[in-house]
Amino acid sequence: MTLTGAQAMRELIESADPAQGPAEDMKDLADLIRTLLHVDMKQDTRIRLGGNLFDVVITGSGLQARAAVALMDSIQGGCGPVIEDPESGWFYWLVPPGSSSRWEPHPHGVCIGAPHTITLPSLNRTAPPGPYWLRPSASDRLVPIGPLRGALAQLRPEPTPHAALAARLGVTTP
Repeated sequence: MTLTGAQAMRELIESADPAQGPAEDMKDLADLIRTLLHVDMKQDTRIRLGGNLFDVVITGSGLQARAAVALMDSIQGGCGPVIEDPESGWFYWLVPPGSSSRWEPHPHGVCIGAPHTITLPSLNRTAPPGPYWLRPSASDRLVPIGPLRGALAQLRPEPTPHAALAARLGVTTP
């Protein structure tokens, strides 16, 4: 019998010695596995940015941002993962981890990483209502920040998220 990820996790938990807690260095891994199981089970899930997964560049989601996605499609042979949130009017571009520490201020995008979090839509959500995968997440790629910065500079997506993010997250922006 083949077990689902959730069933395998439940069996591991049930077979563990109750006196034994998870090793301190494994707590983050266990949290990550639980989170990814939620995504796999087609549930929205909140995940911490940074670490070994990804950071996020936030831009407006207007026509210029859609043109940036098309440009990244041609650069990457299919753009890396992008989430659209129609309610906020933002795109969330998933970029390599650590990008937020290397991201220079940009007039059309903000890059955030740890300690912030993001809610990932379930993998099967590809249309509104709510946030959805404009470009689905693939295990083999993220959006590279160099070409993304160039696309944003060239196409200037509006509205910019700077003021709203500064108020919401306490992020300082140019």
